[in-house]
Amino acid sequence: MKSIIKLFSILILGITVLFPDFASAQSIVKGIVKRNNGDPVSHATVAIRGTNVSVSADENGVFSINSRQEPPFYLQISSVGYQPQDFQVLRLQEEAFEFVLLESSLLDEIVVTSRRRSEVLQEVPIPISVIGGTQIEQSGAFNVNRVKELIPSVQLYTSNPRNTGINIRGIGSPFGLTNDGLDPGVGFYVDGVYYARPAAATIDFIDVERIEVLRGPQGTLFGKNTSAGAFNIITRKASFIPEASFESSFGNYGYIQAKASISGPLSNKFAARLSFSGTQRDGLIDNVKTGNAINDINNLGLRAQLLYKYSENLSITLAGDFTDQKPDGYAQVVAGVAPTLRPAYRQFDAITADLGYALPSLNAFDRKIDHDTPWRSGNQLGGVSLNVDASVGPGTLTSTTAWRYWNWDPSNDRDFTGLQALSKSQNPSKHKNWSQELRYAGELSSNLSGVIGLFYMDQEVKTTGTEESGSAQWRFSKNSTSPLWETPGLFEGYGIYTNASIKSQSAAVFASLDWQVVEGLHVLPGVRFNYDKKDVKYDRIAKGGLDIEASNYTATEKAELQKIKNGVYSSQQYVADADENNFTYQLTIAYKPSRRINAFATYSTSFKPVGVNVAGLPTVNGEAATDLAVIKPEDTKHYELGIKTTPTDNLTLNFTLHNSDIKDYQTNVQSAELGVNRGYIANAEKVNVKGIEFDGNIKVNQYFSFYGAAAYTDAKYVRFTNAPLPLEETGLTVDGVQVAFKDISGGVLPGVSKWAGSLGGEFAIAAKSVGKDVKFFIALDDSFRSSFSSSSSPSTYLNIDGYTILNARTGFKAPYGLSGYIWSRNLLDKNYFEQLLPAGGNAGHFAGVLGDQRTFGITLRYDF
Repeated sequence: MKSIIKLFSILILGITVLFPDFASAQSIVKGIVKRNNGDPVSHATVAIRGTNVSVSADENGVFSINSRQEPPFYLQISSVGYQPQDFQVLRLQEEAFEFVLLESSLLDEIVVTSRRRSEVLQEVPIPISVIGGTQIEQSGAFNVNRVKELIPSVQLYTSNPRNTGINIRGIGSPFGLTNDGLDPGVGFYVDGVYYARPAAATIDFIDVERIEVLRGPQGTLFGKNTSAGAFNIITRKASFIPEASFESSFGNYGYIQAKASISGPLSNKFAARLSFSGTQRDGLIDNVKTGNAINDINNLGLRAQLLYKYSENLSITLAGDFTDQKPDGYAQVVAGVAPTLRPAYRQFDAITADLGYALPSLNAFDRKIDHDTPWRSGNQLGGVSLNVDASVGPGTLTSTTAWRYWNWDPSNDRDFTGLQALSKSQNPSKHKNWSQELRYAGELSSNLSGVIGLFYMDQEVKTTGTEESGSAQWRFSKNSTSPLWETPGLFEGYGIYTNASIKSQSAAVFASLDWQVVEGLHVLPGVRFNYDKKDVKYDRIAKGGLDIEASNYTATEKAELQKIKNGVYSSQQYVADADENNFTYQLTIAYKPSRRINAFATYSTSFKPVGVNVAGLPTVNGEAATDLAVIKPEDTKHYELGIKTTPTDNLTLNFTLHNSDIKDYQTNVQSAELGVNRGYIANAEKVNVKGIEFDGNIKVNQYFSFYGAAAYTDAKYVRFTNAPLPLEETGLTVDGVQVAFKDISGGVLPGVSKWAGSLGGEFAIAAKSVGKDVKFFIALDDSFRSSFSSSSSPSTYLNIDGYTILNARTGFKAPYGLSGYIWSRNLLDKNYFEQLLPAGGNAGHFAGVLGDQRTFGITLRYDF
């Protein structure tokens, strides 16, 4: 796959230098370019979109251009100090056309479709942040992990693609390891299709037009329930006007990325678009045992669209996508050792001393490991969708049918050392789902608009897991002074072999209205009815290691040996099912006293569906705690006050206050038992999340523009009396009885910083280059977050210090033709952790997911 990416990269680089001229036929267009006050725009650049044909207007804004093709086609007109614009020419005429350019000193009016219709962002009574495709293209490698650096309310944590969680305002997915039995609380949509697996957050964005991030419950607008918010990702569509873009990037650590997209008509009714992305990078962590650098990048992505436009009132789009990731990576580095309350011989330092072992480095940021089990994170996602848009009456009827799949092929070294404690740890999974959404949206009357929809999804996840012990397992698991722990071969090859599956169905009907009661005053009610059903089968067999019955030990010794083995791993089987229906609603009051102010207040309720455990259950007196197999749904009551303002045409300032009270919060619980894969899910009785958000943009003049965003979030367990012990309290006993749980009411939620912010700016100056309008620019963006807990129960040792990341880019950009820029991420080479994770068995050592060190590169792009 790496050789394919290199080949495409070289090919695309060549295209940016040697490119074809698509033009053919001959037709003359005459025109005048003017400002919005009627004055001429001197020396504007006029080009035929999809070709290399261009001219410059004279000092009076007059031009004449030979299009070399018959209408319809587009003229691209740009000039220093004005926004580049496309104008469609439907027919030729003798008299000159008049074209009006908007001055770039005014802020762009960003149009979003989050409410299932096109609206100006500042007029939507929902907290929404938008990241445009241009910003994505100029930032180097870009996926959801970069979004959190631009939108402070977003948190993303990933120790590998499967164990990925997206949170908004600290809620959405349990912090830590992912459990397939829970639904994400943050919806992830691409062109209206719901992506059910959190691994989608790790893929490179392909041909994205914009990303809309909605904060707060959105169950009355989207098919799948989104109790914490939603990512609404819109890709570029197939076009009847020929267009193409080619991009190639090169950077340190062997970074190479190639992207290409081409679109155009196949006939007068059909158009197509094909997009490709390939990324590779060498590893950032050295494995001193193998001599290889790991945690590399090795990604391929394809996306294809076929558009059938029967008429202006009916269009059908068939789309397909495929992503294949084969990194040698996602290894974690030992970040520290916490003393536990277990006996001295069960502490990590004592264990490693007995085994004659020392870590390759005591400093995680030396980026050295000696892992003896390969790290593999094979991640494949893809699917097809059919979207039909039909104008019916005053609105649009939309049908979206989709089938998607996910294949997960991992290998992990879960003891995080060069010792053979765990020789294998892998849970390959296969997922497939199909979904159907049907909705009607539009302006129902002059003062009433809305959306009503139906949604159904059927999905299944199958997992075949393997976890095996190695030669050092006896010392890590040893919990008594019995010499039988040292029995040769007792644990080698001993492990658990799992077959598990979850089948689930989800159905909903939802509706939202926007009623303008009087001029400027809007009432927006919304309702949703959910039905969710889940069936889980879990079958785990413990086997291997020493064949005790065939050994020469006495009956008493055999019984004790078997008890020792069962204390490490045991067979476990259970079948569980759950179904749940619920009714949720919301009410928003919005008031727009003028075009510059939009204030709103929202009250909403939300449910996160019932959950089921499918990663093993803790044991009580040697038996699986099956009462934990089914997890109650979350019940959220949410309040929000917001105001969006545009004090001047070049300034926006927005503020939001929010509060969420969550009953039966679904949380990830860490366990010292190896057999529960370090985590299972449970309910915390009550959680509260509240905070304040700010975002603003200002375009000072045609040269300088700035943006800023900040979030204060206070997220706490109001009541959680049955929480797991923090790492350092493992082994706690009271009156000789071991304690397994703790009351952490009042403690902070993991993964949530009190303060987070982003700040950025750009200096751009327009100029002429080879007869075309370009802009030379320098841009910086900075993201900050304060310290946060990296443990489901607050821990002294599993806290991550706050950090600031500075990114930069500089170069030149053009609306068409050649663009180029140099970029750097983590410019100041800040060392920081993204996550801290206790090792399996809780011997006291914990590992860190490291943030990338400084990376930099150059990108060349050519747009036809």
